[in-house]
Amino acid sequence: MSGTGRRPTLKDIAAETGLSMAAVSYALRGLQGTPETQQRVQEAAERLGYQADPVARALASGRSGSVGVLCASLEDLWQQRLAAALGRELLAPDRNAWIIDSAGDADRQLQLAQHLVDHRADAIVVIPIDPAAKSWAKIAQQAPVIAIGDALPAAKAKSEVLFDNDSGVSTALRRLADAGHRTVAVLSPSRRVEIESPVEEIAQRIAAGLKLKIRIIPCPHDLSGATEVARELLTSKQRPTGILALADSMAFGVYAACRELDIRIPDDLSLLGYDDQPMSQLLTPPLSTFHWPLDDLVADVVARVTSAVDTNRRVRRTTVEPTLIERGSVAAAPAKA
Repeated sequence: MSGTGRRPTLKDIAAETGLSMAAVSYALRGLQGTPETQQRVQEAAERLGYQADPVARALASGRSGSVGVLCASLEDLWQQRLAAALGRELLAPDRNAWIIDSAGDADRQLQLAQHLVDHRADAIVVIPIDPAAKSWAKIAQQAPVIAIGDALPAAKAKSEVLFDNDSGVSTALRRLADAGHRTVAVLSPSRRVEIESPVEEIAQRIAAGLKLKIRIIPCPHDLSGATEVARELLTSKQRPTGILALADSMAFGVYAACRELDIRIPDDLSLLGYDDQPMSQLLTPPLSTFHWPLDDLVADVVARVTSAVDTNRRVRRTTVEPTLIERGSVAAAPAKA
């Protein structure tokens, strides 16, 4: 290792091996030179303690090697699983992922997206809070954007992996209607503006066709917040007999409130989740919910990131469909309802 206290450079390796700096650079990356030459250069680099300078490499290649994964809220357990899986799959010798939490704040998310652009992120993967925000157009002009869940109508995103909420919400409300429920609440992350096919609009439309009385209730993902919302809903004069929680983490709050209020699931109240958290199977009774193909979704997103960064090519949107997993939290509506 160099005893000068400074960081070894390509020039030092070139002097050590008698090769040109260009030949050393190519050999270190395995691009040119015989296997013997590449090995000789690699051994010299290890002996000198050489490490590639990521900043210099980024300046030379035009890439930072970083991909931003911008979550809506990591209070949502499903987003935690998605972010962890993306972090693992996006990790490569020349690439890493920045996992960032928007904390449910749409304005904050846009600021963080611009921060990623300013720090030369090669691509931004986002679960948008406010997909209709016009600022996404500017951001998508500066970096490839891959949207998950909802489309970005104002932006020319490189790719969109959309959730088929029409199918999921329709299946859920039909399941409750077929069980005789007529008053249903939908617990949903609050949205400030209308977007392309929002879950709330879908729920209202499907409920009207099924002649259901439906209420859309804003609900946080954290247990204490979801429990408070569920407690208020279940002690109101318009108490529903069925609830669709658009995240299992919200459904956990319903279980907690029911335990406090001595409300039995599913005898007194039927409940559906929406994203099949593993711990949902451990509840009493186990939560009926929807399974989304997480592994396939992650593979699709990673492929789109690679395509956007390597070829600057926009890939057509795809839609991910859920599957209802029947467990024990849905039953016939109470006779008195």
